[in-house]
Amino acid sequence: MGALLNVFRIPELRGKLLFTLAFLAIYRIGFSIPLPFVNQATLHRGMGSGDGLDNLFNFVSMFSGGDLSNATVFGLGIMPYISAGIIMQLLAFVVPSLHRLMKEEGQIGQKIINNYTRLLTVFICMIQAGFYLNFLLYGSQSSGALMGFPEVYGGAGWWYFLTLILCMVVGTMFLMWIGEQIDEYGIGNGVSLIIMAGIVSRLPAAILQLLFEQTSGGWVFKRSVLTLGGSGQDMSFERVLALVVLFLVVVLAAVLMSKAQRRIPMQSAKFVRGSRVFGGGNRNFLPIKINQANVMPVIFASSLMLVPYMLFLGLGNTFKTGWLYQLADAFQRQGWIYMVAEVILIYVFSYIWLGVTFDTREISEQFKRTGLFIPGFRPGPRTQEYLDRVVSRVNYVGAGFLALIAILPSLVSSFMQVRPEVAQFFGGTGLLIVVSVVLDLVQRINSHLVMREYKGLTED
Repeated sequence: MGALLNVFRIPELRGKLLFTLAFLAIYRIGFSIPLPFVNQATLHRGMGSGDGLDNLFNFVSMFSGGDLSNATVFGLGIMPYISAGIIMQLLAFVVPSLHRLMKEEGQIGQKIINNYTRLLTVFICMIQAGFYLNFLLYGSQSSGALMGFPEVYGGAGWWYFLTLILCMVVGTMFLMWIGEQIDEYGIGNGVSLIIMAGIVSRLPAAILQLLFEQTSGGWVFKRSVLTLGGSGQDMSFERVLALVVLFLVVVLAAVLMSKAQRRIPMQSAKFVRGSRVFGGGNRNFLPIKINQANVMPVIFASSLMLVPYMLFLGLGNTFKTGWLYQLADAFQRQGWIYMVAEVILIYVFSYIWLGVTFDTREISEQFKRTGLFIPGFRPGPRTQEYLDRVVSRVNYVGAGFLALIAILPSLVSSFMQVRPEVAQFFGGTGLLIVVSVVLDLVQRINSHLVMREYKGLTED
């Protein structure tokens, strides 16, 4: 408790925390601003049916910081900006000019890349907003009934459509600006905090659906929660207790895997100057995180797995063919085809992300320049081969953990008869993001406290 009070005794840290909370509050206020010309009541009835489309939009909104189910200004969330940043990082290792800007130009090059990222964000927003709005208009038999106007491209209808796209693009760009302001004047990673705020905001509703049921007179507590036994969708006492224990175990495992490292010993080489011998006695470690790619492979895989469902569903609505609807159902999040494909993609993206962010050749060259070496391996190609082998094995374990966490909500929903809105808090992208953001925030606060000789939050 005393360490927590120390946070507010430091004026600079207190100002950063209040600034961050204020901008997150602005985000939550804007989160509720609906798009113009949209019949929100009709849209809410269509999206509140609990079908595959509703679950899909809720899943996408969870790790994007947006709200696709209610067609708000922040509907796309911050995900287009994250996607643009990821694309620019991948291009920087393929395009020589971008690689030179990132590695050699320093802050000036980074500013140029940031400008490219913002322009790419606008382009991605326009595409995603167009597809999303067009799907709402023509993805159902009511063709345009979800919106407030009957004609879309006829007469002045296309002006309405462009206005909606512009509103969603501006909403995402405003979220991007909020994230950058938090990075500069607040504490923590602004984009990650926005996503975490969107995830945590859904927790009360999930608990409400788990323990209460809606009747004509309002929300009523489920009596089955206090009794043993039960079947189907009934939430019995032992099932709720199992869910609580499972949640604690998953959170603990996520924290341990986020902090776990494989330490490779390294030693400085001896060199002689005159009659004195320097080096050779200092032994350090090269830390390699078990979960090197963090949550990125899950985000990539989850985003890509949305394509088959949307594609087959759209083709089914167009051609009215039964087997297309069957393929769409096969790629729903609770299907085994979806889970197997997602596990494969997580492994693929884990190794791709590892190759982009962890350059073993550059590390071995740094060892050679600084006089460091791994005991038993000569600097150069031998060191690089050893690092490649170790990193590949470590990444295999980390990818396996990510795959298990990613499919856990689907398993909980299927075997324990829990609604997807509740099951998504027992694993998946959302839980990993929350854990990683909280750990990063605590570490940043600790650095401020230790620098001013205060007791840290994690100290005994």
